[in-house]
Amino acid sequence: MIKVLIADDQAMVRQGFGALLGAQPDIVVVGDAADGAAAVSQARDLAPDVVLMDIRMPVMDGLEATRRIGDGPKVLILTTFDLDDYVYEALRAGASGFLLKDAPAADLINAVRVVAAGEALLAPSVTRRLIAEFATRPQQNRPRPTALNALTPRETDVLRLIARGRSNSEIADDLVVAEQTVKSHIGRILAKLHLRDRAQAVVFAYETGLVVPG
Repeated sequence: MIKVLIADDQAMVRQGFGALLGAQPDIVVVGDAADGAAAVSQARDLAPDVVLMDIRMPVMDGLEATRRIGDGPKVLILTTFDLDDYVYEALRAGASGFLLKDAPAADLINAVRVVAAGEALLAPSVTRRLIAEFATRPQQNRPRPTALNALTPRETDVLRLIARGRSNSEIADDLVVAEQTVKSHIGRILAKLHLRDRAQAVVFAYETGLVVPG
C-alpha cells in the first residue's frame, strides 16, 4: 500500500486529490497539510511513501519543505507552467518528479505509483526546460569528478541518455539492448554515484559537465 501525504494551501485541491487517490486500491492518503512546515512535521510523524508538494504555500514554501524532508519520502512537486523556474531548484532540493496541477486524474495516480516505485517522473517538457536552464548558465571548466570513474563506459552512455531526457525504452533502442538491461544499468549508476533517483542523476550529469546543453 502506497502512503501519500498531500501538501497544498488550497483545501479544495487537498480534498479533490485526496478523494481521487483514496479511491485507488493500492493507495492510502495518510494526511494533508496546508503549509510547508506542517508538511515537514507530518512527513516525520506519518512516514508517507510519497508527498504531493505544492510550491507556493504560506509559512514555508514547497522547496524548503522538500529540503527538510530529506531522504525519507519521495516528493512529487505539483506545478503550473508559470512555476517552471523552480524546476531546477526543486530537483536540487531532492524532488523525485513533477506533475502539472491540471494533469488528468489518471496521470496523477500513475505519477504517485511511478515515484513510489523509485522511478523519477520527469515529463519531456520538464526535462527540456531543465536542459534550457543549464544552457543559460555560464559554462565553467569543471573538473571531472572522480565518482564518474566508477562507471563503466556503457553506464556512462546510459547516464548521458538519461540526462537527455530519454525514457528506458528509448535508451534500450539507442543502445540496442533489452529494457531490463537498461534498468539494471540505471540501478548500478545510482548506487555507484550515491544518487537517490533518476532526477538526481540528470542534475548530476549537467552539474559535472558530463553532458553539455545543446
